Amino acid sequence: MLLANAAAGCDEKVRDYGAVLASIDEAKYFLPNQIFSYAGARVNLDPKQTEAFRAVIKSGSFEQAAQRLHLTPPAISQRVRALESALGSALIVRSRPCRPTETGQRLLQYLKRATLLEADLLAELAERSDAPLVVVAALNADSLGTWFFPALAEVLIRERVLLDLTVEDQDHTYSLLETGLAIGCISTEPKPMRGCTASALGSMRYRLVASAAFRDQHFPSGMTRAAARKAPVVAYTRKDTLQSSFLLRRFGLPEGAYPCHYVPGAEPHFNAIRYGLGYGMVPELLMREALSGGEVVDLAADEPLDLALYWHTWKVQSPRMEHLSRQIVEAAPRILARP
Repeated sequence: MLLANAAAGCDEKVRDYGAVLASIDEAKYFLPNQIFSYAGARVNLDPKQTEAFRAVIKSGSFEQAAQRLHLTPPAISQRVRALESALGSALIVRSRPCRPTETGQRLLQYLKRATLLEADLLAELAERSDAPLVVVAALNADSLGTWFFPALAEVLIRERVLLDLTVEDQDHTYSLLETGLAIGCISTEPKPMRGCTASALGSMRYRLVASAAFRDQHFPSGMTRAAARKAPVVAYTRKDTLQSSFLLRRFGLPEGAYPCHYVPGAEPHFNAIRYGLGYGMVPELLMREALSGGEVVDLAADEPLDLALYWHTWKVQSPRMEHLSRQIVEAAPRILARP
């Protein structure tokens, strides 16, 4: 309603948004009455109810949501149930933690995009040319720890972007966009989901490395299946499959067949390897000097791994976010290997 009222009185100011709103009319997956209809009736969303819904999903429980919003758990439950009644569908799976249903995921997607469009339009109407653009995005730790800021810092500063980043494994960032918890993500998934675009950013090259002392202790005769069963691996988290995929492909060793450290974060992960705790896959961008200087050694020089990355975002978005997406896609290949 706020978007419609503002646009009606400020035609000159919102010419660019006419195309956006027209696109929304064509994008049937995005329209509120298409996603949130009951017996063919259009539903006006109550902001207090949607705030309660989002708080439950973000915090994982009705109790935590109540603390966050300074309400009682029964009040949160009442608002969520009223929203579910208005939409004619369950929105939350009452589990621990609480998670959205399929309809709840689509509502989250809508609310994220509607909030972005509204904030961008209000800044335009208020002539706040210095208003920042808040970008909620998901990306992998290696991207954040290597190329992301060198490639994009100039763009982010020029476009006055405020970042709200979630770090997740590159094979799992896609799900955060899918559930509406991000408006953009960097992922290894090349195929866009419905209503989104996927643009190639380039490739990150990984190498399996260890300290020289670790190699001499665990692989004195080179990498063998027997030695790999005993040598500790260093992975980011249990979602990180770079090392496990290599060992399965080369030696037929499944996860659990060898000891493994879990050290999240690009720099801490590499430090655990360079100081001899174990071996693992590290981006070339992070360890070129250490590799050339002999601080770490390549255990599989004939088998580098090139991981293609893609930028995913919604087709229907504010003009500023659309412009930022183009800038990201243009800037990333300056550091990453070209797709």
